[in-house]
Amino acid sequence: MIVLCLVQFMLVLDDTVVSVALPSIRDELGFSASDLPWVVNAYFLAFGGLLLLCGRMADLLGRRRVFLIGVALFGVASLACGLAQEPWQLVIGRFVQGTGSAMAGPAAMSMVTLLYPGREERARALGIWGGLAALGGTSGLVLSGALTDLVSWRGIFLINLPVVVVALVLLPRLIPESLAPGRGGLDVPGALLATAAAVSLVYGLLRVAETGWGDPVVIGAVALSTALAVAFLAAESRAAAPLVPGAFLASRTRTVANGATLLFSMAMYAMSFLLMIQIQTALGYRPFLAGVTYLPYGAGILAGMWLSSRISLRIGTRWALMLAFLVNIAGLLLLSAVSAGDSYAAHVLPGMLILSVGNGLSLPVMAAAAVDGTTVENAGLGSALFTSVQQIGGAVGVATLAVMGYSGGLTAGAICVALGAALVAALLPSRTRGPRRPADHTAKDRPRGRPSEQRVDHRP
Repeated sequence: MIVLCLVQFMLVLDDTVVSVALPSIRDELGFSASDLPWVVNAYFLAFGGLLLLCGRMADLLGRRRVFLIGVALFGVASLACGLAQEPWQLVIGRFVQGTGSAMAGPAAMSMVTLLYPGREERARALGIWGGLAALGGTSGLVLSGALTDLVSWRGIFLINLPVVVVALVLLPRLIPESLAPGRGGLDVPGALLATAAAVSLVYGLLRVAETGWGDPVVIGAVALSTALAVAFLAAESRAAAPLVPGAFLASRTRTVANGATLLFSMAMYAMSFLLMIQIQTALGYRPFLAGVTYLPYGAGILAGMWLSSRISLRIGTRWALMLAFLVNIAGLLLLSAVSAGDSYAAHVLPGMLILSVGNGLSLPVMAAAAVDGTTVENAGLGSALFTSVQQIGGAVGVATLAVMGYSGGLTAGAICVALGAALVAALLPSRTRGPRRPADHTAKDRPRGRPSEQRVDHRP
């Protein structure tokens, strides 16, 4: 669990770690103003676009195998980014980093869900998992500011290498391989259509920030994504082994959780983008100090994580998530009032602390609900779908909410979270079913011997 969480922390950290370093990267490598955003976008495009395909690959080819390949790919790409001498080298490196993340992230989360099959232990494990993911995104801003100001922007990529080595050395000794039972194959047409639809949508949304919604390329990319999604649904209805089985989407808990996650992610990604700009412009903070101002955010997330599983087990998933969303709404509205000349302690910090606790409360509950009832057959798919929704929600949020300006964007984000709360209140069951626990997960049935030699083939 520690190794998997360490890798997840690294993967999510790379979502945001380049944000503060972009000006230094531009000056040293000679990026043009129009090309610089692709240092960020290339990662999101690969990560968000390939998640569903890689999640299903993990189920069918082996979760540990796909995880280790993804981590190795991420490490090689991180080294290439840290040594880049030309703009195109860094952009390609970031795309390969995103591909490695798409392979490793869903496989890691699915291994966590299978390591902890009981309802209470899985809730606690996913509480830690979701909270550390949020902490990784926040830490990326702090680490980026510190390394960029004190060392070099190259350090934000090279710091990944020790984590990669630890994971590649230790994980094969700690976790046995696990596969979906049976001989089901990968639905290649469905995988290609789903990946192409996701890539097209993410590309169009990321381009909105550069050119606006009137750009013909944006309109064409979104229209193409819609057409591909329709073709995907048609292909899945006829496929013998569909990429996303209808029964999987028939779960009301998982569907509502992913819908609420989409709205929540829109608000939080836009908030992170807008607040960092506001702190550096309206409050006049340098990059390093701007990153340091996010440290209390991490403390609040940890506090929310500690409370999350305890609250959800006591009052149920629906009420816990509604409570968490209300806390997030309060934090967003407080932060939306920050303006030029305000002080950090009196005007930024209160809203930041409230919002960070709300994040810590929300993410673990949403993660647990998004994989509710998953088994060894579809744990990778459930994890990939949840992560894909987060990434696409983030791209939609930055593209649509960030253009409203600071105060308007955060207020719109609060409205998105309120819509998520309404969705949860109306449709989410009060208590989830919890994971389905195959008999093979009991202690007496676990295979003995070296973990690396065990081959788990759980039957539902």
